[in-house]
Amino acid sequence: MSEARPPLPPFSFADALVKVRKAEDAWNNKNPAAVALAYSEDSRWRNRSEFIQGRADIADFLTRKWAKENDYRLIKELWAHGKSCIAVRFAYEWVDNSGQWFRSYGNENWRFDNQGLMCERHASINDLEISEEQRLFRWPSGPRPENHPGLSELGL
Repeated sequence: MSEARPPLPPFSFADALVKVRKAEDAWNNKNPAAVALAYSEDSRWRNRSEFIQGRADIADFLTRKWAKENDYRLIKELWAHGKSCIAVRFAYEWVDNSGQWFRSYGNENWRFDNQGLMCERHASINDLEISEEQRLFRWPSGPRPENHPGLSELGL
């Protein structure tokens, strides 16, 4: 059995906030193998138009993602939560190999098993070309600093 990933369902509002921030921090570290451990062995994803199942596929997907999306910076914000589900909205900024910057906006619906592992993730994402001057996520690579504004504070 996989190691539990607290907080565990059922989620309080405070638990959901912690779960969202832990996910954001993990993704900002850009370590596909480590991120994949937060998902159940048979986790199912829909990411844009791609369907992914299982930790190995998740790690492969994230490896491809972060090879394309350079200087990736992500902010997630809790939208709603239930006993074993959390909905988030997010935005992330990245630059492609040609030097074009993007801000990607999206929503995710998450469902967790009793061990606190995400067993379902449904993501809808849109990309907007931006200039380097329009960037808002300028912290050093890695997790967002605690004092950096979130999406609502940034007007996103």
